[in-house]
Amino acid sequence: MSAREIRNSAIVQSNWDLAPLVEELRQSREITHSVRHKGRIRELPSREVLGQIVDGLASALFPTHYGHRDLTDESVDYFVGNTLNSALTDLAEQVRRGLFFVCTEDAENDAALQHKAIDITRRFAARLPHIRALLVSDLHAAYQGDPAATSYSEILLCYPGMLAIINYRLAHALFELGAPFLARLIADIAHSTSGIDIHPGASIGGSFFIDHGTGVVIGETTIIGENVRLYQAVTLGAKRFPTDEQGHLAKGGARHPIVEDDVVIYAGATVLGRITIGRGSSIGGNVWLTHSVPPGSNVTQAHSQSTAQPTGDADRAPAASIQT
Repeated sequence: MSAREIRNSAIVQSNWDLAPLVEELRQSREITHSVRHKGRIRELPSREVLGQIVDGLASALFPTHYGHRDLTDESVDYFVGNTLNSALTDLAEQVRRGLFFVCTEDAENDAALQHKAIDITRRFAARLPHIRALLVSDLHAAYQGDPAATSYSEILLCYPGMLAIINYRLAHALFELGAPFLARLIADIAHSTSGIDIHPGASIGGSFFIDHGTGVVIGETTIIGENVRLYQAVTLGAKRFPTDEQGHLAKGGARHPIVEDDVVIYAGATVLGRITIGRGSSIGGNVWLTHSVPPGSNVTQAHSQSTAQPTGDADRAPAASIQT
């Protein structure tokens, strides 16, 4: 008897006792340990389909970079129209599925959810020209801010920061329009690919550039102005998480930094809490910052020449030195 026959024979002789196992798993899944949203949702948005939708939207926004290689002036508009039609049709269905997680009164009404999904998708489509304008400003910022960049094409095709920003701007529009669950999925697709984690609820102005990018984290209530540049491993996060009377984390609330225009934050800096980084400031590498700084500040690690430091908060003690 061959090795394969012996192996197959052993499998046949094994008794997995599947019937009671399947029944116990059903009991856990449906009753004892159910994690299904509202106890009834089975039809979930698809990460695979969403990835294809984002790829299609990116191709429509930048057809000669993410679309077909052989596009001509005569064919490009047909390609964009066909690609948008397919992507938006698929998006409407994914929005419908995602709405189960945010709707209450219409959750049982399939017709109402379908109508709302189409409305959100139509309004999202109307924003695409504005989204592209913002992305072009981001592209310019990357080219101007990185001496290693040789062309806009290189940035679009090679820079993980640009990929993350494309996904963010698409996801942010859906977040604002009432499809937050879907927006989170799109953001996580970019996070998985680029190593950059931008919550779609964050508000980010134009001419935004993330250089290198790996390990960057931008929290939900972060507000970033125009012409801001971040380097790898920067965290714009929350300092504390308040709880309610039952000890549960309080949801929502402004808990992440405000970064004003023309700010640069260098690699490894950690900026926490609802603080403000004033316009034109520079935050040095590996700085731990939990207090606001005025416009034009130069914040570096504590061993720098400047000795100005805030007092009265243990969290601030080793954080940074400030020059203004």
